[in-house]
Amino acid sequence: MSYLKVEIFVPKKYVVELANDLNEADILKEGCYDYAFSTMEVEGHWRPLEGANPFDGTVGQVQTRPEVKMEFRIKEEEREEVQRIIDRVHPYEVPVVNYIPLA
Repeated sequence: MSYLKVEIFVPKKYVVELANDLNEADILKEGCYDYAFSTMEVEGHWRPLEGANPFDGTVGQVQTRPEVKMEFRIKEEEREEVQRIIDRVHPYEVPVVNYIPLA
C-alpha cells in the first residue's frame, strides 16, 4: 500500500472544521485511533496579484499572517477525496496543499 504525507496551510479557525470533515470520511484514522494529525503554527506570506479575489489581504500588497500547518498521512487512493474536502472547507482561493510520497 502506498501512502502520502499531506501538508496543508490553513487559518487557525478552520482547523477544527477541516479535521472534523476529514475524520468523518475516515481519512484521519490510523489503526484503532482517529483524529490522527499534527499542527504547527507558522507565518504565511503572500501577495495577491491583479485578478485575485483574496480571502485575506489586498491586491498588490505583501501580506503576512499566522497560519497553521496541518500534517497527516493518507493512502494514495484517498488523495482525490482529501482534495475535495479541502476545497469545500478551506477559505483560500488557492490553498497550498503538499502531497509527499512516503517510502
